[in-house]
Amino acid sequence: MQLKVFKNYQEMSKYASQIVLDVVAKNPQCTLGFATGSTPLGLYGYLKQACKDGTSFRDVSAFNLDEYVGLDASHPQSYKYFMQHNLFNELDILPQNCHIPCGVATDLQAECQNYSKQLAKHTIALQILGIGGNGHIAFNEPGTSFQSTTHVVQLSPKTIADNARFFDSIDQVPTSALTMGIGEIMKAQCILVLANGKNKAQAVFNMVKGPISTSCPASVLQTHPNCIVVCDEESASLLN
Repeated sequence: MQLKVFKNYQEMSKYASQIVLDVVAKNPQCTLGFATGSTPLGLYGYLKQACKDGTSFRDVSAFNLDEYVGLDASHPQSYKYFMQHNLFNELDILPQNCHIPCGVATDLQAECQNYSKQLAKHTIALQILGIGGNGHIAFNEPGTSFQSTTHVVQLSPKTIADNARFFDSIDQVPTSALTMGIGEIMKAQCILVLANGKNKAQAVFNMVKGPISTSCPASVLQTHPNCIVVCDEESASLLN
């Protein structure tokens, strides 16, 4: 596990964007794994600018980590909507190459199985991850098996509380989601973890220095052969 600590959010986002752009430059037909939430927004801003400056994402395939159950693509807090408005609409990536679980599927278990089958047809060259305050990656909450595949998860009270800032009230936050499994995430050739802010300091410490345990799902990343943790000074403040 490589640890890269930067003075602030802008610097870490710029560095992270170069990692992504290097992967695309090396293989314009690569498969990238994307994350949602506020943490990757700076990175996505640099990717949009790179596209304006001539980098093409046309032949890239994209797989997103997760989606809320019950929110369709038109809902402003759905992750489909998030990706379209914060990244995909300003890239030249082909819409048919963008894959996100469907949170309003009539059969959620079948949707999970189908998403896993789609993932199995691709090798993710680079998977972007954030980390939750309780150490979750994607929506894999503490206790999730390290061998898990795409599944339906009941969100923990902490995750719901952390995500309430994106909704008008905590009562509007969905209580379940579809998420890529840890076993699938770990198959990526390279994993890029982003973290910023003091509220992520304990989770970053547990991920990097703590025991490898399902009580902190991100700790499994210690065993990945090519994992890069990019964070600011505040989120790294508990590390030596």
